[in-house]
Amino acid sequence: MARQFKVGDHVHWNSEAGPVSGTIVKIHSTDFDWKGYRHRASEREPQYEIKSDRTDHIAVHKGSALRRRRVAAPRPPQRRTMAGRSR
Repeated sequence: MARQFKVGDHVHWNSEAGPVSGTIVKIHSTDFDWKGYRHRASEREPQYEIKSDRTDHIAVHKGSALRRRRVAAPRPPQRRTMAGRSR
């Protein structure tokens, strides 16, 4: 069974042009037509519409091609010494 994601998940995948990341905007669980092609989807293996972070491009991928992207925790502010240098 492929990985399961939900709308709003931030994911990344490899494309011909290099790594891409984006947010899932829709989940297809039945077969559908997309840009002139028939995409196969089911409850067990859905396909995901993902909006790219860098462009407004929408891509469609199976869960097996996607990886969940971890959100980095914010860094704490650096402490400064009297001379203005970081420790």
